Parts: sequence; structure tokens; C-alpha cells
Amino acid sequence: TGKHTRGIPFDTLKGYDCMKRHSRCIMFQGTGSGAGKSIVAAAMCRAIKRRGIKVAPFKAQNMALNSFVTARGDEMGRAQVFQAEACGLLPDVRMNPVLLKPSADARSQVILMGQPDEHVSAADYYQRSKKHWQIVTRAFDSLSEEFQVMVLEGAGSPAEINLQATDIVNMKMAEYAQAAVIIVADIDRGGVFAALKGTYDLVQEKHRRLIKGFLINKFRGDVKLLRPGLEMFRKIVPVPVIGVLPWFTDIHVDEEDGVFVNNLASSGRDSDDLIISVVKLPRISNFTDFSPLSCEPGVSVKLVTTPDEAAGSHMIIIPGTKATIPDLESMRDKGWQEALSRFVCRGGFVMGICGGYQILGQTITDDHGADGRAGTTRGLGLLPVKTRMAREKTLKQVSITLSNPYFSPSPIDIKGYEIHMGQTMSTNPHCSLGEGLGPETGVYDAEKGVLGTYLHGIFENDEFRAALLNLVRRTSHLPEKKTGLNYRRFRARQFDLLADWLEASCDMEKLMGFIHG
Repeated sequence: TGKHTRGIPFDTLKGYDCMKRHSRCIMFQGTGSGAGKSIVAAAMCRAIKRRGIKVAPFKAQNMALNSFVTARGDEMGRAQVFQAEACGLLPDVRMNPVLLKPSADARSQVILMGQPDEHVSAADYYQRSKKHWQIVTRAFDSLSEEFQVMVLEGAGSPAEINLQATDIVNMKMAEYAQAAVIIVADIDRGGVFAALKGTYDLVQEKHRRLIKGFLINKFRGDVKLLRPGLEMFRKIVPVPVIGVLPWFTDIHVDEEDGVFVNNLASSGRDSDDLIISVVKLPRISNFTDFSPLSCEPGVSVKLVTTPDEAAGSHMIIIPGTKATIPDLESMRDKGWQEALSRFVCRGGFVMGICGGYQILGQTITDDHGADGRAGTTRGLGLLPVKTRMAREKTLKQVSITLSNPYFSPSPIDIKGYEIHMGQTMSTNPHCSLGEGLGPETGVYDAEKGVLGTYLHGIFENDEFRAALLNLVRRTSHLPEKKTGLNYRRFRARQFDLLADWLEASCDMEKLMGFIHG
């Protein structure tokens, strides 16, 4: 049960009876994107796990540039990876069978059961809803056979009346899973009661019976002042508000998508803090790569758009991107090429990850126009590499041993994952990251202080993160740190704090009652 192979999704899940469902289900939907449903779902996953119940997350369709590669080489959304971790599980592509990665304002790359399918417009995508629905239900049935409880997440809003006919992720999924639906609303945006009632009214009448409760999220202030409104609302809509969740700033969580990308920042700052600027590219992807840095004591991380905003930084990082060449041109237009050259000459440290690694090279050649227009584009020229784009996407987990004396006198074992299109070649063999490591992993120019790598998740490796930060401290004439963060232990603590946050602010007995019917 539950085994699957790479390839065509229908073959992947062949043989599963679509009416076999053994788990109980609860589902969190939102009044709109950014309401916080993915975080609430993760908190619920952890709360259920702490009760000794075997639980797994599920989101039929996710739209995000934040993705992960499983051990089987399948690509899935980071939100479900975060939720799987809250459940104590390894990520499984069945938890997110359809992933949409926006590549332009009205086009997305479609990932089906972890493998690239095609680039389509929004209109073309919705014409394929029957095919995608079959994939989604088979993935759900397969996964639900293995768990006692499933925590489902919706997408956007179930009240988008123009999309209800082709819905595969909100109320249609809830009906199929026989899930109790909880609607999450963001009070910080204002108009929370209107958003809740409007959502309830615009959900198709046949599906309203599935809505069992409302959660008001991101509340600041004294909840006593909200209670008169809750009492009045109870008389208007026949669904209870079962919790008011307070705004928090002391729990580190992965966000669902780029809506909250500006929130990546450390709160306090000392004179000896290492200041790291991450360039906010127009199509930035995998911004959760930098969460371990923002959690590290003595490190301040900020997102910047222009070189002026990066003033005072000790390190500048160019992150991954879904559109490497357009984002490279955007950087050049903003003056980053000259600014980074000056920064390196002053002893600043520059790093590129995935698309950022390609951007730092000499040239990027795109023969097929896979990343925009066909032809060769000059890179920023800070690394001795050249990249040629390819039609095939590289998806794999990677384990390497970094043996570079500039980082550490002893070898460092590193784990990460690659998601990229393109092959990179080095023009300088002396810039290797270590013995046996070629430019397909990364390069380091020690004279300039510029590092590039394809490895996402690299900062989750404690030993590497500590060595890199101390290298930057040395070049910036700051005192080194003898100890750093144990990220795995820190991460586990955040999940427990998240579950505590949920349980302290809502009627958990009622939520669990919805699950058990």
C-alpha cells in the first residue's frame, strides 16, 4: 500500500480503489490567500501527533515557487513538507499531487505527482481539471489508507464562484474526503466578519453543510473587545467561531508562498551582528532556504530590492528564481552588477543559490528559449562558470563532503536538494568546493569571496552554516562564534510552540470532535 513510482501519474497510482478511504479528515480553507491556513494546518498536524494519532497532511493543488525534492526525486510544495515534518513524517509527493509554479503572469509550470508535465495558461489549466481530479483522488485514496487522520488544506478561497465548476482543491475535495471544513480568516486585513459571511454565502449550498467552524487568525489586542462581535455574528451565520488565534512573532514557521516574503527578518540587532542581505528577485523561489540564517543568534537577515538597501551588509545572497534570465536582467537594470563588483572589492562576501549561482557566472545560454528568449546572455561575471539551459529539469537529493580549507580545516558533510534547468561548467578548476566536486554542485572563488551552489537547503546543515558564517565574520573583521544553532532541535521546538498556540486559543475538543464525527 502506498508505494509509487516515478512517471505518468495514472500509472503511479494504478490499482487503488478511489472509494477506499480509511482515515478521518479535517480541512482548513481560507477566506483568501494569506489567511494563514497552511500554518493552522501544520499546528493541527502537530497537535494531533502529540495525541499519539497517526496523521498526515494533504493539499490537492498548491501554487508556489517554494518547492522541495523528495528522496525519490519528486518535486512538491514546501508547505506540505513543513506539515509533514510537523507530523513526524518524511515528505511524500502524494501529500501534494498537483503543484503549479508560476513562470509568467498568466502561465505556470504544472508538476503532476512530482514530475514536470507542461507549461500552460490559466485557461488551459482549468480545461484539464478532470484529468487532474483523477490524479488528486487517487493520491488521496492511496495516502489515506495509511493514516488514522488526514489534515487537508484548501487553496485561495472556496468562494471564487468563477472557479467552482473546475475546483479540485476546496469544497469538491472536502466533499470527496468527507472532511469537516474550518474556514480561516485574517482579522489583520480588516473586515473579518464580512469575509467570513461572504465566504459562507458564496459557497455552493450543497457544500455549506461541510463548514463546521470558523477560525479568526492574526488577532492583536484584547480578545474581550471582540466578543460582542462574536455574539452578534453567531446570530447571523449558523456556524460557530471556535477560536481567535493571536498574532505571533516568536515562532519561526515556513510560509506557504511569497505573500509574506517581506517578513524574513531578525528582530534585534547588535553591533557585532552579521548582516546578510537577500536580493528579492521578481520571481524569487525557495526563500525558505534562508530561514536557518534568520534563526541564528547574532545574524540579521533582510530582503532587499536595490543595492542601496543592502548598505552595511557583510554578505549578499542571490536566491533561486523561476525566471533566471529575466531576473538577471532586472538585477542589471537596478545597478547590481556594478554594486556587487564594488562590494566584493571591499571584502564583502557574495553567494548565489541555484538560479542565483547561474546569475553570478559569465554567461547563460538558452538554445531553446526555455527561460525566456533564446540566445546567450552575459551573467554578472563574478564566478568562473558558464551555464547552458536544458529542457529537462534536474530533481534530486544530494549528499556531498565539502573539503575546502577556506571553510574548515576538516571536511564537512552536507545534504541538500537540487531543482534546476541547466548544466553549469567551470572555466577555473581551482575553484572547486572539494575533492571530486565539480561545478554541477558549485564553485568557490576564494580570492573574490564569491560562492555559488545548486544546493537548496544547504543552510540547514549546522556545521556548514557555522563555518560559512565564521568565514564571513573573519573577512568582515567581526569576532567568530564558537557555538551556533542546532537547527533540527530548534525546528522541533517551533512545531510544539505552534501546537501550543493553536490549543491555547481555540476549542480543541470541538476540533477533535469534528474529526471523529
